[in-house]
Amino acid sequence: MSVKEDIRAQIIEGLAHAKFPIDTPETLLGSLPDGAQTTCKSGDVVLTAGDAGKVLKPDDFPFKSAEEVAKVIVDRAGL
Repeated sequence: MSVKEDIRAQIIEGLAHAKFPIDTPETLLGSLPDGAQTTCKSGDVVLTAGDAGKVLKPDDFPFKSAEEVAKVIVDRAGL
C-alpha cells in the first residue's frame, strides 16, 4: 500500500463513527478520535488532523462522507 493510500485509509477509519454531513471544520475535528491531535502515520510521513485542516477551504463544506474528506486532504497535502 502506498503512503497516500495508507493515510487515506487511516482518515476514513478515524471518521468511521462520524455523523455526515459535516458542515464545519470544528465539527470535523470533533468527529475524530483525538480531535486536532489525531495522527495518521505511514513510513516517514506524519499528518495530524490539525495540519490536515490547514488545506481545507470553507467551500469544501459540507462533506458528505469520510471518503470525500480523505480524498480532499490527501490530494491537497501532496502525498
